[in-house]
Amino acid sequence: MSGMQSEWSQGDRAKAAAKLMVGWVALLWLLEVVDVVSGHALDSLGIVPREPSELLDIVPAAFIHFGFAHVAANSVPLLVFGFLAALGGIRRFAAVSALIIVADGLGVWLISPAHTNTAGASGLIFGLFGFLLITGFVERRPLGIAVGLLIGAVWGTSILFGLAPTQSGVSWQAHLIGLAAGMGAAFVFRRRTPVEQRGALSA
Repeated sequence: MSGMQSEWSQGDRAKAAAKLMVGWVALLWLLEVVDVVSGHALDSLGIVPREPSELLDIVPAAFIHFGFAHVAANSVPLLVFGFLAALGGIRRFAAVSALIIVADGLGVWLISPAHTNTAGASGLIFGLFGFLLITGFVERRPLGIAVGLLIGAVWGTSILFGLAPTQSGVSWQAHLIGLAAGMGAAFVFRRRTPVEQRGALSA
């Protein structure tokens, strides 16, 4: 009975993660439609570095894109990484994503070149990649380690290419800060093992 309940809970978790990420990506496409219809009015929600008023755009910038090709490029990795991260719990995923988005936005605001406008979900994508890459090692969980190795093998080259400062029109700063924020989130939101939990209870 307990095994069946566990299986159902895992299935429910997967369904919730899938619905969340499909809805998230659908929102990005809807916002781009609104942006196009409005004459790209939403592009102003990107982050212009070191302008105090632009601090208000740190969160919205993660949901705004510069064209449908930009959204399309981010959709698949966001779906995959977001789904895998959300399997560990929706609340934890929300906290991890919030940390990445805020840290990445602040970093872009601080160090990106002057007079640039940065927007898009790629900072979050790089952050979720970093989170998934090391969280299994941080928590010493074999399944998490396997997931990290798998996404590293499949997407590692693309991630490294995205960190190169030679690409025109691409914010390598957002990618690098997002990656670092995601790795940091793996430690901040680390789940304790059952042995550690027992130790904490008996202390």
